[in-house]
Amino acid sequence: MHSAHMDLYEHIIVEKRNFIVKAARQERLPQLDIYRALAIMGVLHVHSTSFAAGEQALNSPYYYWLNWINIFFKFGTPSFIFLSSFVLFYNYYRRPVTRSLIGNFYRRRLKYILLPYLLASLGYYALTLYVNGELTQQPLENLSSFTGALFSGSAYAHLYFVFISIQFYLLFPLLLKLLQSSNFWVKWVFPLGLVLQWGFILWNKYELHIVEKGSLSISYLAYYMMGAYIAVHFDEIKPWLTKPWKGLGAIHKRLTVLLFTAWLAAAFIHVQLWYEARHFGRWTDSLWYELLWNVHTMLSALVLLYAAFLISRKASRGLVTVLTRMGELSFAIYLIHPLLLAVYRKLPHSISPDSFTYVVFIYGGLLVAVTGSWVIVQFIFRRFQKAWIMFGSVPRSLAPQTKTMPGYLAGTGQTESGMNEKHGI
Repeated sequence: MHSAHMDLYEHIIVEKRNFIVKAARQERLPQLDIYRALAIMGVLHVHSTSFAAGEQALNSPYYYWLNWINIFFKFGTPSFIFLSSFVLFYNYYRRPVTRSLIGNFYRRRLKYILLPYLLASLGYYALTLYVNGELTQQPLENLSSFTGALFSGSAYAHLYFVFISIQFYLLFPLLLKLLQSSNFWVKWVFPLGLVLQWGFILWNKYELHIVEKGSLSISYLAYYMMGAYIAVHFDEIKPWLTKPWKGLGAIHKRLTVLLFTAWLAAAFIHVQLWYEARHFGRWTDSLWYELLWNVHTMLSALVLLYAAFLISRKASRGLVTVLTRMGELSFAIYLIHPLLLAVYRKLPHSISPDSFTYVVFIYGGLLVAVTGSWVIVQFIFRRFQKAWIMFGSVPRSLAPQTKTMPGYLAGTGQTESGMNEKHGI
């Protein structure tokens, strides 16, 4: 009898443990890879037009279009920031915060985020010194300068995003515990993030005067908090993303139309403001640029989320496959694409900015950045077992199915990112 009671007790314990595990493990959202693909295309458009939208093509008859591309697609990095927070809170909010959970969280980020960031920073910094003929000059000063660049995310122009992500990872367990402690914090997390972000913006403008404020995560706190809020309430938001238009209620339809209308309005005003400033020198108060960027890119994050689910439902299987693979490779593409753009721009050419061929040349850089990065990183992931050292965790579709790889969960056939637990990019 005693043995029967023990068996029943053990059975209850096992069932309870299984229930907790199933409850904690969220449904995988493959649409997020499509989201990553849309966001990385935003980043690549901005970077490929950065020179042209400056002074290089200022008097070109095609300048308005080049500036339009450069400003309209600025949603890329903020969208990744929003997604990074969404993914983390989506996966961790309903899981108890234990020493084991936090230890595993930081081990993964040390291996798959911090290590690639360190190597990319070192590589780009050394390459810059080499190009400038300074690699072997004043080694101690170079080392000191590199250390400063490493801890400010400025070793190369695009690495600030990884640096601010690392800052957020340091804060994440505290924020997670705070949101788990009370629904009050969940309710007010986004308004609080917005207030703190803009409080810092105003403080910096009038007192601090930090030039590289974009390398501080507080400059994007509202995006992180919006991601957290939507992740916690995703079960309520999911029908809006997954139902066809005919299946949506009247309120959801009106809100969707309002979202897209406000997004387009903010984007076009943002573009026009920068065009007036760059082309005619009609600059206004910096807070207007900050505000329009904030509204434009914050609405963009929501539009991209809706678009990713819509594409997943409506687009052809081929397009979904291509975008999914691009999204899986997005972190590696983000790290390597500036190198290809730099090489492309050094190619000898005598194209006048006044000709349409110049626009083609700019788009050529975009194509080189996309296809070149894609081919290189996919080749490396397929051929080199330790590719994660350079480019982070191995994408699900490229990881071997027969053995456990770094970032691969034995026996599940998926990485942790298969549960959406993937670095923001």
